[in-house]
Amino acid sequence: MKIAFARPAWPKTGTLAVGVLAGRKFAPGAAALDRRTKGALARALRASRFDGKVGQTLSVLAPRGIGNGRVVLVGLGKPDKLDALAAQRAGGALVAHLADSGEATVGVAVDLAPNLAAHIALGARLRAYRFDKYRTTQKREEKPGLRALTLLIDEAAAARRAFAPLASTAAAVSRVRDLVNEPANVVHPRSFAAEAQKLAALDIEADVLGSKALRERGLNAMLGVAQGSANEPQLVILRWSGAGKSDAPVAFVGKGVTFDTGGISIKPAAGMEEMKGDMAGAGAVLGVLQALAARRARVNAVGLCAMVENMPSGTAQRPGDVVRSASGQTIEVVDTDAEGRLVLSDALWYAQDRFKPRAMIDLATLTGSIVTALGHEYAGLFSNDEALGRQLVAAGEATGERLWPMPFGEEYDERIKSDIADMKNDGGRWGDSINAAVLLKRFVGKTAWAHLDIAGVAWTDADLPTAPKGATGFGVRLLDRFVADNFEP
Repeated sequence: MKIAFARPAWPKTGTLAVGVLAGRKFAPGAAALDRRTKGALARALRASRFDGKVGQTLSVLAPRGIGNGRVVLVGLGKPDKLDALAAQRAGGALVAHLADSGEATVGVAVDLAPNLAAHIALGARLRAYRFDKYRTTQKREEKPGLRALTLLIDEAAAARRAFAPLASTAAAVSRVRDLVNEPANVVHPRSFAAEAQKLAALDIEADVLGSKALRERGLNAMLGVAQGSANEPQLVILRWSGAGKSDAPVAFVGKGVTFDTGGISIKPAAGMEEMKGDMAGAGAVLGVLQALAARRARVNAVGLCAMVENMPSGTAQRPGDVVRSASGQTIEVVDTDAEGRLVLSDALWYAQDRFKPRAMIDLATLTGSIVTALGHEYAGLFSNDEALGRQLVAAGEATGERLWPMPFGEEYDERIKSDIADMKNDGGRWGDSINAAVLLKRFVGKTAWAHLDIAGVAWTDADLPTAPKGATGFGVRLLDRFVADNFEP
């Protein structure tokens, strides 16, 4: 969908959208249109339950006096609560409302500051995302008809400038959604690595370590997860250099299990098809690096995507096996379906040892227990650094990708004690997301680190205000904002 900004002028065709504040108070554009149509909008409001809450929409057949096919009233909420997130919700709601309308164009009289107009456009862009490349028999009415959205605003040039970095972030989110939505026969470790190497067009350096290189570097925990699969593991290393050569980077590490059967500790068949999304953390890391490079962020950043496939076979890792990780610590594998923490243990150790980052954040669809604890509204946050944790929470509130701090004190260490190794990879059913974080903490050294368990937010089974059903791309906007707020001059 094409998004444009132009100075106010009533479009003569297509749909016209106008804003309504809470309490059915017309924004200036809506008030002007109501006067022009002799009170038609006010009469439509009185006959409806629409009251201007954020994200509400009401379609009105075009009254006499204008050439548009219809007018859409868009709720903007209370004026004192009309911030970037509210604007995004309004933009997303408008696109969702028009998705099946047959309208190809919409002009939006926003009556807002340029920054808020840009965020309406961002919400529209994010909600307009579709993944239907494999649907060959779509009926005409199932295909998106909306082709162009124009925001009509006095300060069009300023809004256009404000939207430019948001558009590059939205493009990164869409790329992540594509990767996570793709089936596992399309996205596997090597194909993901090939996709990552395309980021060279944005001046991102990409290195890929295959099985031989991983073995030479002692990443045996990661190799152990992959050894049951015909698809070779890949550690994808992405580097963006936007600051001085001597500046330590910010590091992002992503769990990239392109399909998770559970291995020998195999999962139930019901719902296993969703395990193609177990690489959403790695996808988000790729997206963050793309977003930073696209807006030429003044920071050095490194992203590590630990790509494996967890399959049962004659060569697969067995429950009871012991692996020596890259750090030298040994791990008893009591559950091969607790594979993500094995993959991340090596990737985290390698990241802090090789790149000496100033801060390190990992993202992983790691545990079902985080969904039990927080539902689908928050990702779990575990951090060994209070300041880093606060920075991430603030970025989450600003972007709507919210985090909830979780406990993981030393008392939880007893849960992962092994009788024959330094630790075991599963501490039991209770508090499993905490058990996993406690294990990961042993591989970050003294680096300021945060672990984001995104199992409940990386995918949605229902349409959200700015995301259709499917992969959400969670983490890209959060971490892009986190970097901008805390690591750029």
